[in-house]
Amino acid sequence: MQTIKLTIAYDGSGFHGWQLQPGLPTIQGALQDALRQITQEPITIQGASRTDAGVHAQGQVAHFKTRSTLDPHEIQRGMNALLPPTIRIVAAQEVGQDFHARWLAQGKTYRYRIYRGEVLPPFDHRRAFHYPWPLDEAAMSAAARAFAGQHDFTSFAASTGSEEDDKDRDMQRTIHSSEIAREPDRDEIAYVVRGRSFLRYMVRKIVGTLIEVGRGRLAPTDIPEIFAARDRSRSGPTVPPEGLYLVALEYPDPTDSLAMHAARRRERTT
Repeated sequence: MQTIKLTIAYDGSGFHGWQLQPGLPTIQGALQDALRQITQEPITIQGASRTDAGVHAQGQVAHFKTRSTLDPHEIQRGMNALLPPTIRIVAAQEVGQDFHARWLAQGKTYRYRIYRGEVLPPFDHRRAFHYPWPLDEAAMSAAARAFAGQHDFTSFAASTGSEEDDKDRDMQRTIHSSEIAREPDRDEIAYVVRGRSFLRYMVRKIVGTLIEVGRGRLAPTDIPEIFAARDRSRSGPTVPPEGLYLVALEYPDPTDSLAMHAARRRERTT
């Protein structure tokens, strides 16, 4: 039995997100269909991040187990021949049996693109959020830095739709870095954030709040108060998915057996 780790890039525009949904095109569904043709096995693939509909990835990570004797390069080549051109297997490698794409991930980096020019290039349609109106980028940068550290992100996450479930959720998250970056030679800015894990819509809600700061409707000094309020109505709107990219994931050294065992314990209790 082999465990294969995949690094995947995709344009999420034509898909209903990562997670398998019967009758709808999803990234997970397309990958599993390709793998079943290649291996002739009922493969189930586990992704590191369940990206939403319209969200893109440059470095999504997933894994699956197979009895196939094909080597990772053959699997990569076969999948890319079967997958639509909007999904590519960037890399494939055999890893230890204890590897788990989701539970072992120690960090994720997301990037949200905001195109600032008057006319959105057609090549960026459904790949960037178009906002051509004035923004105070210095204020946005100051506000972005306020998200670094450990906080309760209730004000910056989507509700589950159930008050009981919301009450029991752990809303604490640790953000390692949070910044506004200017794209060189382009009329574009990006919000880049790196953290251990993220709540649903969290990055898009943060970006909506930063845009409100840029418009002058909020100040950088308001961010701590919004955290403390634990009230979604206090933060900015949830921006559209097309500007969001899962850039990269971080994993421990595979020789770190303690991390492997901890991940397995989390899997058994979830």
